[in-house]
Amino acid sequence: MSHKKILIRLSFFSTLLIIIFCWLFFIPNVSVENKKIDFFIKQKTSFDQILEDLEPHLKSKTSFRLASKIKKYNINIKAGRYIIENSMSNNQLINNLRVKNIPIKVIFNNIERIENLASNLSKQIEADSSNLINQFLSDEFLIKNGFNYQNLLSMFIPNSYEFFWNVSPADFQKRMHMEFLKFWNQKRLSRAKEINLTPVQVSILASIVKKESSVEKERPIIAGVYMNRLNKKIKLQADPTVIYSIKQKNKNFNKIIKRVLYKDLDIDSKYNTYKYLGLPPGPICMPDISSIEAVLNFKRHDYLYFVANPNKPGHHSFSRTLKEHNNYRRIYINWIKKIN
Repeated sequence: MSHKKILIRLSFFSTLLIIIFCWLFFIPNVSVENKKIDFFIKQKTSFDQILEDLEPHLKSKTSFRLASKIKKYNINIKAGRYIIENSMSNNQLINNLRVKNIPIKVIFNNIERIENLASNLSKQIEADSSNLINQFLSDEFLIKNGFNYQNLLSMFIPNSYEFFWNVSPADFQKRMHMEFLKFWNQKRLSRAKEINLTPVQVSILASIVKKESSVEKERPIIAGVYMNRLNKKIKLQADPTVIYSIKQKNKNFNKIIKRVLYKDLDIDSKYNTYKYLGLPPGPICMPDISSIEAVLNFKRHDYLYFVANPNKPGHHSFSRTLKEHNNYRRIYINWIKKIN
């Protein structure tokens, strides 16, 4: 074979290799609507499953498979949330799936029980609710950190947090405990000590205050009423705790209960503050930060009673004496009868 023919063949094969190389790694191979999408990879996902999930967004499944084998991505899969952008090459896509696990914002609030929290979280991160519950209620964690099933909800401070989508239940719980310790800084701990409450007790009372009023400006006043009753060793007689007791008794936390009846006041539950003196054994909901601050900085006054004010929706009428309270209560009951 002549030298010229050899050069021609070498040139042909070189060109072919360059074309194949570009096809495998640099030519756009991703097509997605709206320019980009979230792509989630679960723990222990196989490469074949990833191929199946990616197929609707790939122009060439074959080129991605070959490129993945050459770059050894097929044996180095990492769980997480990734952003796939339109017109990505295989090289860009594989590099993205290797190292660019994007955090998500995890948000939770208005939670009544640990079970509700686990259910809420399972819709935001990879872990399912049963694994989350098992981790949250592990004896080792509870004993080590001074919590129990009833008061554990007080550890979770409602806010917006950044997590990797594939965070493990154990790491999630560890982070939440760190956030709890961070929230309860020296200033808040000192204030809790001044009012003779522990952080958990503050959260329990704050959960009642939160349920009593959605008006933030009123919450320190309501907290003051309950602090007065606690200090005078008077039962709190908080309707939201009775509602929680009803739900607990009926094993139905989805039911909406708008009114407490006289018969409900006799429910034998440690959460029923009409029947038992002092704070219930745990929060009746996850208190928000404003409710916790309302307890820590409760308004000092002589009020011992309050009832909804029909002339000012969302607000309450406060009383120092039972006689005054009964007058306000009569106004409220008459209003209820009229609207019903």
